[in-house]
Amino acid sequence: MTEIRQRDEAEEAAGEQISAADADVTAHDPSRESVAEEGHDAAVHAEAAPETRSEARREAQEAGPSADASRDSLVLVVEPLLPQRIRRPSDALRFLATLAALAAVILLALVAKQTLDGLEKDVTDGTSRAPDLLIGVAAFLAGTAVLAVPAAYAVERVFHRDGLRVAEGLIAAITGMLASFVLGEWLAVAGPGDLRQLLTGGRSVEPINTLLTSVVAYVTAVRISRRPTWRAVMWMAIALDVFALFTGAEATALGVFVTYLVGLAIGYATLYVVGSPNTRPPGSTVIATLRRLGFVPVKARRINDDPQGSRRYAVTMSDERRLDVTVLDRDRQVSGVLYRLWRRIRLNSETRRRAIRSLRAELEREALMAYAAQAVGANTPRLVGTSEIGTDAALLAYEHLETRALEDVADDELTDELLIKIWKQVELLQAQRLAHRRLTGDSIHLHGGEVVLMDARSGEIAAGDLLLRLDVAQLLTYLALRVGPERSVVSASKVMPKQALAGALPLLQRIALTRGTRAEVGKNKELLPALREHIVALTPQVEVEEVRLERFRPRTVVTIIASALAAYFLLSQLSRVNLADVVTSAKWGWGGVALAAAGMSYVAAALMLRGFVPEALPLGRTVLAQFAGSFVKLVAPAAVSGVAINTRYLQKRGIAPGLAVASVGASQLVGLGFHIVLLLLFGYVTGTKAAPSVSPSRGIVIGLLSAGVVVLLVLAVPQLRRLVAGRIKPLFSGVIPRLLDVLQSPRKILEGVSGTLLLTLAFIVCLDACVRAFGGSLPFTSVAVVFLAGNAIGSAAPIPGGLGAVEASLSLGLTLSGLPGTVATSAVLLFRLLTFWLPVLPGWASFAWLQRHDAL
Repeated sequence: MTEIRQRDEAEEAAGEQISAADADVTAHDPSRESVAEEGHDAAVHAEAAPETRSEARREAQEAGPSADASRDSLVLVVEPLLPQRIRRPSDALRFLATLAALAAVILLALVAKQTLDGLEKDVTDGTSRAPDLLIGVAAFLAGTAVLAVPAAYAVERVFHRDGLRVAEGLIAAITGMLASFVLGEWLAVAGPGDLRQLLTGGRSVEPINTLLTSVVAYVTAVRISRRPTWRAVMWMAIALDVFALFTGAEATALGVFVTYLVGLAIGYATLYVVGSPNTRPPGSTVIATLRRLGFVPVKARRINDDPQGSRRYAVTMSDERRLDVTVLDRDRQVSGVLYRLWRRIRLNSETRRRAIRSLRAELEREALMAYAAQAVGANTPRLVGTSEIGTDAALLAYEHLETRALEDVADDELTDELLIKIWKQVELLQAQRLAHRRLTGDSIHLHGGEVVLMDARSGEIAAGDLLLRLDVAQLLTYLALRVGPERSVVSASKVMPKQALAGALPLLQRIALTRGTRAEVGKNKELLPALREHIVALTPQVEVEEVRLERFRPRTVVTIIASALAAYFLLSQLSRVNLADVVTSAKWGWGGVALAAAGMSYVAAALMLRGFVPEALPLGRTVLAQFAGSFVKLVAPAAVSGVAINTRYLQKRGIAPGLAVASVGASQLVGLGFHIVLLLLFGYVTGTKAAPSVSPSRGIVIGLLSAGVVVLLVLAVPQLRRLVAGRIKPLFSGVIPRLLDVLQSPRKILEGVSGTLLLTLAFIVCLDACVRAFGGSLPFTSVAVVFLAGNAIGSAAPIPGGLGAVEASLSLGLTLSGLPGTVATSAVLLFRLLTFWLPVLPGWASFAWLQRHDAL
């Protein structure tokens, strides 16, 4: 945050700077360029004969540096009028950071309530011991200073004709007063009781001090922090006011913190909404800076901004040469910072870039990369000058090249010769450890028949292997989008070493690409796999280690949140259970039955898998593979972990990947069918026991009708039909032929069907034994319905092991079946302990053993 705060605007009155800038700039709308040229004598004079220009330059040189302003008036600068006010991204970022700090302070206060109460008592005791005279003097001085200092600053600003800044401060102060009043009333009437107690201390005081909020919002909006003397005086006034509030028992410690943060947030919000004075240097200032660098510009025109948002000018020199000038504005340095922060947090350290970089660092980075690229002989625009423009901008001047961006070139113009030239330029950079990091259609240009690399600001010198490989992966992907994967790989193979292509193989991931390329790849799901296939075909003998770019995936965040909710649910359930009574009164003989049933489920799962694989599988290792799946459940959804482990196990047994997937898919398909049939069967039996007739229960009928409606809806809507088909087809492709192979062996059929039934019955027996262990009693069919329904919900939940979803559904199902809530909760917790948590340790041991023996 320190770099964000580096002089967002000049310390003195921005209004005066804007007036001066508006007076200097010779700015016109580009659409009226011809009118501007005809209407300005100075501009016409600048376009006079070369002899006149030479004479004017000699006269200007004799006049010395004091003649800069008159010389600039001879140059026509065609650009849109710069806005007088702009919204600075840094203000929005500070506003969001303040809100985050406010939330953190409140959460910390709620967690450490007792500590904060003790601190509040200590502060109150300490301030109450102050002499009455000191308290009275402090109260008088605080009340006076906290109003007098902002008023004096306002007078000083108005005297310097900067009344607009004072108006911004008044808007912030009024907004702060209204916001603090509304928040205070809400906290006093309907807010959380604990928070209200912490903010008021149980006394009749304002939760959020209205006056202090207004003052903080005011001084933030007028940016008084830019003036050291005024800042020190203002802080003294605020400190006196806080001391007076404490001694008079009119505020709490948390109340003061919250008041300050609310005022700060309102001040920054006001600055962003109202806007700040625009201190970006106009074109005339850019021309003056070029003159100080020794150039003699005679005409300049603002052109389109570069891909990173910097201003660009096309400047014509007196000798008819042209320069392309890039202007870096300080207020643009934090644009897109939230995206960069997210990437910095999500990606590994070597691939990420600094989210916030100072203006000076940005200037030096681009200049250094440009000079390094020139030194290695790469075709890049030659950097001829750099300079800061005051305190709020900097420029880089490049020799102009008439180029065409590759994104503007038709696909049929991308010949093999041109593709090879592109790769040769990249190879020059890679040979000297230079990473471009933005090899896209807008940074690769054509100059005549040659390739020119532009936009070096994102580059890295002395780059590591990973960054160089990322460049190759990015360019391979971009060219594949234009000319197809095969031509992209073939053209690269004619220039780049095979090791470089193989090194890019594990980096062909969407997360590794630039934002625009990533979006295009998202529309073509087959592109990256096709690129990998062609690279493997060219480099079959090269082995490259897998690279993980992400620290975590968004799915991991969802998993953490879901796990936290599940833990909260379990803790809330446990709070209703007396664990001591439960443990002492439980019938642990039934617990042994439940443990045996849980262990039998792994043998049943192994038999189920063996039954759908025509090849012979050893029973022992297959059981260990099922235990390994219980370990993987900790980090993957229940419906995914078993499939992945079993598929990998079969591949290690020498079964082809397609056949392995088909075998696991066949077992899952048959298991799903048995699951549905058993659910309907046990539901029907449960309904007939509860009713005198043999007709199915109303719940079963409603369930069947609901399922039918869902199926019809999926079949009727094309988008849903394609979505479901796309998800199911890869899983079960090749399943039918595999099932036909299994049907040829009656022994395999018996083994698979018996394993499937035994697996389900083992879990039902385990849950029933857990219920009986805590003194509960339900019909076996009711327990079966509850388990089958809860297991289906857990498998569908996108969280590891269905954590939370299974517990909630099983507890609810047992309670609705007539079991007391405490017994249902205890039974479910024991069931999950035996079937989910207890197998984790043997699962880890099995996973490690199988990996050591190359069986997984």
